[in-house]
Amino acid sequence: MAIRRQRWTKLTMRADVIGPRPAVDIALVLAVDSSGSISEERLSMQIQGYLDAISHPSFLEAVRGGWHGRIGLTFVTWTDARRQDQTVPWQVIEDEASIRRFCQGVQGALRPVPGWTSISGAIDFCARLLQSSGFSATRRVIDISGDGANNDGRPVTQARDAAVAAGITVNGLPITEVEPDLEKYYRDNVIGGPDCFVVVARNTASFGSAILRKLLVEIAGVMPSQKA
Repeated sequence: MAIRRQRWTKLTMRADVIGPRPAVDIALVLAVDSSGSISEERLSMQIQGYLDAISHPSFLEAVRGGWHGRIGLTFVTWTDARRQDQTVPWQVIEDEASIRRFCQGVQGALRPVPGWTSISGAIDFCARLLQSSGFSATRRVIDISGDGANNDGRPVTQARDAAVAAGITVNGLPITEVEPDLEKYYRDNVIGGPDCFVVVARNTASFGSAILRKLLVEIAGVMPSQKA
């Protein structure tokens, strides 16, 4: 774990040397649950779902449709309150080449790690990434996906409220195969901020389409229907 953190620090320093990052329509953190409650199959499903969604032509079309025509994107895997990893550093997404580079990084995401589920730890970690990203972003969003409730670290509502107070929106993508009531839990405890919303993945088959819909709504800045 220490090696990963050292690598992340070096990447951050390198970005500082290159210079300020450009203005973007949204700075978005994709935060994926890799805790002990997630099977290798469901983690692979999450990763493949994000790969398929980011590679979809509609995704790039939505990016190019913004005021700046580009977004800031990073990928995080998380488990208990002490374990979060910025698997893919901040990148500017604006064309097919940048999408390919980002997807190559996502493919190297970790396998499930034994540990509790700390959504609060994930939100706190992602909020710090957003606050130090260097982007001038119209919107700052954390996109949390997972299959369980917070059971480690501080109360998730405290982390959510702190992120919202910092001008960050937290959206949720609960996987309800294991916990059918997780959708309500996310609505009541996890999401917050301007235009926050939940998109539900009922099972493994629906996860990819749920991610694509969620990303398009986040990037376009348009609220989904009440059935989301």
